[in-house]
Amino acid sequence: MTRQILLLSVMSLWALCGATHVKADHYRLEFPGMDNVLPIASRPANASRIFYAVMFDAGSTGTRIHVYTFIQKQQGELPILDNEMFQSVKPGLSAFADTPEMGGDTVRQLLKVAKRTVPRLEWKRTPVVLRATAGLRLLPEQKAQALLEQVREVFDESPFFVPNNSVSIMDGTNEGILAWVTVNFLTGHLYSDSKNTVGILDLGGGSTQITFLPRSKKTIEAAPADHVAKFDMFNTTYELYTHSYLGNGLKAARLAALGALGAEGLEWQVFSSSCLPRKFREDWSFGGVTYKISGVVDGYTGFKPCYEEMLKVVQGIVHQPQELKGSSVFYAFSYYFDRAVDAGLIDGTQGGMVEVRDFRKRAKEVCNKMSKLRTVSPFLCMDMTYITCLLKEGFGFKESTVLQLTKKVNNVETSWALGATFDHLRNLNIH
Repeated sequence: MTRQILLLSVMSLWALCGATHVKADHYRLEFPGMDNVLPIASRPANASRIFYAVMFDAGSTGTRIHVYTFIQKQQGELPILDNEMFQSVKPGLSAFADTPEMGGDTVRQLLKVAKRTVPRLEWKRTPVVLRATAGLRLLPEQKAQALLEQVREVFDESPFFVPNNSVSIMDGTNEGILAWVTVNFLTGHLYSDSKNTVGILDLGGGSTQITFLPRSKKTIEAAPADHVAKFDMFNTTYELYTHSYLGNGLKAARLAALGALGAEGLEWQVFSSSCLPRKFREDWSFGGVTYKISGVVDGYTGFKPCYEEMLKVVQGIVHQPQELKGSSVFYAFSYYFDRAVDAGLIDGTQGGMVEVRDFRKRAKEVCNKMSKLRTVSPFLCMDMTYITCLLKEGFGFKESTVLQLTKKVNNVETSWALGATFDHLRNLNIH
């Protein structure tokens, strides 16, 4: 990542971290409470301050490590987000619900990335944090806690700084807000004198999030109480429309459409769908549970019957903010991006802008040639149809709404992880 690109966002980082405006040409930068967060290290007064943070994203389909490098020059200069080192492993922690030691070992292996990235002298003052999302939220509490305890043991045996509450399950609301913070920071929209921000759509395996800053007070007034959250940042209180739908992530939606979510007798039941190729039949696992699934033997297949199946997964469940029927700017990532790449809608390196109608059009095309995709991507019809249904019938976007599909902005992953790192370094006071 070039310094020129990074400096486009540096004012956002300054504001986020609590800078005080002293003069027009001079700023005093602080990380409030930083001395209480990180162990003190001796440095020459004129040395650049380089510090690191390690954030684990324990999702339903994989565990990811983000190692961030920040630079603060001499006092009075602004810090720079210098670099992100990213790596992931599959499956997610929830797949080890019955073997938590193996789940802890995946985290242990990823910590090697942090050891290679962070200089040895900085290990003891580099915080390591793990936040789990829908995969663990969907597990029985006892199994989820057993996994978290294994991670704590792995952290404790590591050479890194382990702060209080270093391992926990993230609230779905915080997940959406912190993803919003990440994207708006990386796109340069977080300024203390501007509320010209972008919305975010995150589609994981177990849950999906929508977060945006409403332009109309009516959006807040009409929203259910648990769809509105406030947080304070650089002396500004943001009131966001945000909600996380547990069970409406891409993988969980497959199970819901199949009628397998929460079902019993999995050892003998076969769950079928008109969204799958007729001759398709296999064992499929999610969250450590294996299901027998197949296409329909008799009956219709294709986009139309598949769409009817997906309607049952979102109708009456997903709230529709009236404001989304107007012109809005949204960044969509995670499975929105991945499946759009798989369907040939966008380039896997560059990403791109698509309209909601483009998902519908490509879903129809994919569903019409399911038999050809049976061995390559048997779920593509189901997934593209679900995304179309979620956007149109769930959130209520117009077909002409443009979405920016992206995996990275300025070479940094578009997820909640960077926002969660900021939240750790300086509590954003979400309420």
